[in-house]
Amino acid sequence: MASHQQQTSSLTSTSSRDKAINNAIARPRPSSSVIVLSPTNEVLLLHRVKSSTSFASAHVFPGGNLDGFHDGDVPGEKDPGRHIDGLAYRLAAVRECFEETGILLAKRLGTLVKLPTEERDKMRKRVHANEVNFTEWVRSFGAEPDITGLIPFTRFITPVNAPKRFTTQMYVYLLPELQAGISSEIILPVADGGVEHTAAQFAPASVWLDRVRNGSVTLFTPQFYLLHLLAPILSTSSAPSPGKLGEDIAAQRKALLLFLARVPTADIEEGNQSPTARIPWGEKVICAYDMQVKRADGRVVLGLDNPGPELEDTRRGGDYERVVIVDLRKKGRPKNIDVQMRAVVLREHEATTDIQLDENRRAKL
Repeated sequence: MASHQQQTSSLTSTSSRDKAINNAIARPRPSSSVIVLSPTNEVLLLHRVKSSTSFASAHVFPGGNLDGFHDGDVPGEKDPGRHIDGLAYRLAAVRECFEETGILLAKRLGTLVKLPTEERDKMRKRVHANEVNFTEWVRSFGAEPDITGLIPFTRFITPVNAPKRFTTQMYVYLLPELQAGISSEIILPVADGGVEHTAAQFAPASVWLDRVRNGSVTLFTPQFYLLHLLAPILSTSSAPSPGKLGEDIAAQRKALLLFLARVPTADIEEGNQSPTARIPWGEKVICAYDMQVKRADGRVVLGLDNPGPELEDTRRGGDYERVVIVDLRKKGRPKNIDVQMRAVVLREHEATTDIQLDENRRAKL
């Protein structure tokens, strides 16, 4: 997978930004990423190799760059349509998931296809090497990539200060609940042998977040933010009884689908006042930027409402209601990351600023 690394950016005036776009800012490369949910609603993450040029040693969702050989063309660099969900993005998500995990999101007669292990491993390598067209290969055994099963869930565009930039369409895919006649082998992730990842694992969204907080896992802004949104929906307040496990899973999935379709998307009144609340989750575009809110702990506050310079003259936007707070002082690698409500963070900042001003006045007396 190659995707974008979230770093801070400071938005400038329109004229200077336009000049920078023309002269210096890297053009975002189209890519896709998919949040795969297991039959028990656990989230799949891959551990990147240390030598990776993006997200090195971090945990990521399956995904990667679009490839014209497999996925077809996308609109040009200056076309706003380049940043809209489409067939090429969906094919790339399915293809990259197969290459990186061995999970083939393809159906034949309405059911996910099961491949012999040897065939699966061989074709992962051949598809990755562009020796065979992915869709043609899938169709050769009477199946189709399950692009309709992909649910759009935001788009992230790398901030303008990054040397490599990506416009990444995010999706959610719900693997079917295990039923008679469906083998668990078709949903067991297998790392790609160290080509790009060293491990592939399903775990509850809340567990992944806990691992980030205790320092055993590294997540960048997009992954942490999306898991933060999913965790409350995919969690239960108490351990389910064996007889009710299926009911709980179904209820969580229903709640997730309702959440993804809900408009307005905001949870509190301050968020509802922003036009971004009227943008569905599947159409939100987020280009994180430094809000220049100084904090005593050295962390920066990243705004999530701006779609980035490529879409500044459109009605696109992200999430005004929430912000990411993160320490990026260690070569841009995220530490002590959290998601909070913008209104709460700004009120705390104003209160802290007022206290500091009062202390400065007293010191001068």
